[in-house]
Amino acid sequence: MKSSLRAFSVVTVPFPFTDCVKAKHRPALVLSSGATFNNVIGHGVMAMITSAKNSAWPLDVEIKDLKQAGLPSSSIVRMKLFTIDHRLVLSTLGHLSDSDSARVRASIQKLLDEHPEK
Repeated sequence: MKSSLRAFSVVTVPFPFTDCVKAKHRPALVLSSGATFNNVIGHGVMAMITSAKNSAWPLDVEIKDLKQAGLPSSSIVRMKLFTIDHRLVLSTLGHLSDSDSARVRASIQKLLDEHPEK
């Protein structure tokens, strides 16, 4: 399972608390491609998924198709990015819909855009 992570899969991973002693299992979104990155090095680039809408970040993307994503409640993709070893991925919950994936792609493009439109 861990070697077949594909872009826009929703997975569960351990997130460390700020004290780095304990970790809590949280959903994350796989951003990197299996063929060109994940399967080559055994790590995946991921974004945080959270329900914390009260502390919005720029470029947050609401997940509209929760059922397909395998999420039980309102959630957003947050551009809090990290890499993680596949061996730490606990489970696959689902996969973003095409429309949710497109909105995440647009958010990533804005993140990388040096000259955003005004």
